Amino acid sequence: MHLHIVGARPNFMKAAPVVDQLDKIGSRPKLVHTGQHYDEKMSGVFFEELGMPEPDLNLGVGSGSHAQQTAALMVALEEVFVDLGPERVVVYGDINSTLAATVTASKMHIPVAHVEAGLRSFDRRMPEEVNRVVTDSLSDLHFTTSPEAKDHLLAEGVSEDGIHFVGNPMIDTLLRFRDTVDPAPVRKEYGVEKDFALVTVHRPSNVDDPAAAGALVEGLRRVSQRLPVLVPLHPRGRAMLEEQGLGSIEGLKVVDPVGYLEFLALLASARVVLTDSGGIQEETTVLGVPCLTLRENTERPITVTMGSNRLVGNKPAVVESALDEVLSGAKGGKVPPLWDGQAGKRIADTLVSLESS
Repeated sequence: MHLHIVGARPNFMKAAPVVDQLDKIGSRPKLVHTGQHYDEKMSGVFFEELGMPEPDLNLGVGSGSHAQQTAALMVALEEVFVDLGPERVVVYGDINSTLAATVTASKMHIPVAHVEAGLRSFDRRMPEEVNRVVTDSLSDLHFTTSPEAKDHLLAEGVSEDGIHFVGNPMIDTLLRFRDTVDPAPVRKEYGVEKDFALVTVHRPSNVDDPAAAGALVEGLRRVSQRLPVLVPLHPRGRAMLEEQGLGSIEGLKVVDPVGYLEFLALLASARVVLTDSGGIQEETTVLGVPCLTLRENTERPITVTMGSNRLVGNKPAVVESALDEVLSGAKGGKVPPLWDGQAGKRIADTLVSLESS
């Protein structure tokens, strides 16, 4: 039996097609939700929207500092691993739940498969980068989403036998639902019936430091002078951004996080997206929506080389200039290889073949 660990909304979109395929071939996995995201809009609603089975266990760990959260996750997951005795643990992405499950399983001599392995920003100031490096170093099975990930893994000493280029399971989820959502009523609900900019921000580099948050807010103020701005705001950093004046910008509307299907409708119909999220860089690439990434680096460079993504940081003048270029140009970009809606099947087939070998 393999145990799949999820803990935050990006995990759910990646795990859903894998769990679905395993169900179809009669190999029902056990699903553990750590509760790293515990707000209904950030977590619970996703299971219903994505058609995922309810988790077999919900640990309800919640928030805290990185050390507090990771420690609590490790304690809770150790009990789960002792009770269930999984043959393999499957982890997704780069959140603290991913790190905690990997370290705990490794110390208990349980093999680990990492979905979305080999992504690198080469910026160790990002907590997620630390999580990626540690997770990949301890995993024995690496499912990669893009060709350059294999080079990163090989350079770090990972055995080529355990690397499987499968494509992007999060894109499986996007393609499954893309044509089922109607943007019109969602746009009307949020008051963005004309061209608009969709914004998501939550990275520490943008929301923890007052100077950085202030620069970001000024950049968004300039964006709002070009077209309406909608910001479904992640709880992380909300107080800092509002302290810097985010909520008082004319033409910019701040709303609570929205469910996956509503967000997909907004994402697909936006004129431009500004984000510091890795997953949204990938989704806009497939949708062909121009994306300005509010970071100096990305662990998903294929979205820049092939897609419609551009790194702009958070300096207001740079953001403003990049926006002007987007608004004067056309949508473009190509879809990366194997981002075809079949990644979940490739992962499930590999897991099952290893179980039976």
